[in-house]
Amino acid sequence: MSFPFEYDHGAPLAFGGALPETRSFNESRVVILPVPVDRTTSYVAGTRNGPREILQASSHMELWDEELSADVHPVGLFTLPEMELPFGELEPLMEEIRRVASEVISRDKFLVTLGGEHSITPPLVAAAAATYPGVHVLQIDAHADLRDSYMGTPFNHACAIRRSLEYAPATQVGIRSMSTEEAVAAPGLNTRIFYDHSMRQDPRWIDRVVDTLAEQVYLTIDVDGMDPAIMPATGTPEPGGLSWYEMLALLRATFSKRNVVACDVVELSPIPGLMAPNFLCAKLVYKMLAYKYGAEFTTPPRR
Repeated sequence: MSFPFEYDHGAPLAFGGALPETRSFNESRVVILPVPVDRTTSYVAGTRNGPREILQASSHMELWDEELSADVHPVGLFTLPEMELPFGELEPLMEEIRRVASEVISRDKFLVTLGGEHSITPPLVAAAAATYPGVHVLQIDAHADLRDSYMGTPFNHACAIRRSLEYAPATQVGIRSMSTEEAVAAPGLNTRIFYDHSMRQDPRWIDRVVDTLAEQVYLTIDVDGMDPAIMPATGTPEPGGLSWYEMLALLRATFSKRNVVACDVVELSPIPGLMAPNFLCAKLVYKMLAYKYGAEFTTPPRR
């Protein structure tokens, strides 16, 4: 397996398994980047195993999307091997993630990063902002992640959006957990928060979310943004959250009305023997690709 840039990695494992049509890096429009970071999780560890389990689950996933009547895998899905990340200080780790992401995004690829903890998002946003000036972050999450520093580092997963705001404004959806420090800071930050307890009071809440976004969007999904009834495999689950179909409705509206330039799915902490959350994440990634590229591959229904 070869790449057009320097890349330290482990053993390869492909999204979708043995796809009917394989593409090289240069031929593919979608690049999957597994980043197994688990350095600052504060409750339940295990996110280092998230990318591998998502990829494993994806190999058992059907490729036909019944909602859109499309199979988008011919767009070309190229999976990079898991990153081999430096140990020690967090700042060099973030710089390496940013370097690799920049290499991919600058080659006009749609980058899908699989975490790993949410601390990986700021360097990904930085890479997207360098190629797409004016990009806007859409965060789906239970937690605001607006702390300036936590547990002695500004690179903690609890600071993910605070660091991302250094590169782009944000819209935060499904938020239902934040510290007093974050609540005090939030009004002065370049972010719009849709709180889980109240956002559905407006039946047009999805339209309101999309209306806050700029034309170019970076999408970050912390899986704890979903209802723990369907997503228990995460380090800090919170009551409430988006259902599967609420998530899909929001994503479809976003992809149809804005240009999503890159995305990540983070904070899956797999539970041994429980496959459903891993499969949900794999399906979620493929649904996003369907929303982005499905119109190119839609098959008209037979009469």
